[in-house]
Amino acid sequence: MRDLADTFKALSDETRLQMMALLLENDELCVCDFVGALGLTQSKASRHLRYLYNAGLVKDRREGLWMHYRISPSSTAEQQAVMDSLAHALGAERRLELQRRLTDWQQGKPAACQ
Repeated sequence: MRDLADTFKALSDETRLQMMALLLENDELCVCDFVGALGLTQSKASRHLRYLYNAGLVKDRREGLWMHYRISPSSTAEQQAVMDSLAHALGAERRLELQRRLTDWQQGKPAACQ
């Protein structure tokens, strides 16, 4: 039950909902991808991702200077049900808009971020 409460707490922020929506559509994203797609500072993006990590919703890995995030494969059944509902609740139009913003960012992504 605690995992479920932590999940809802982690998803109670619009920025974290957008991050999860992007991760549901993409295998793995770098912190710089969230910065570019969502218009966040690096520190703010990292803080939100750490919150999702602490709730057990995402896993991270380091590649050089960059941290990459993906949906946690060890999510509980309850967490997985919430994430499945999240994709539906956000609606196709909102998910497409987020994905378009990410694609636009990635096409012009600075070489230092690749």
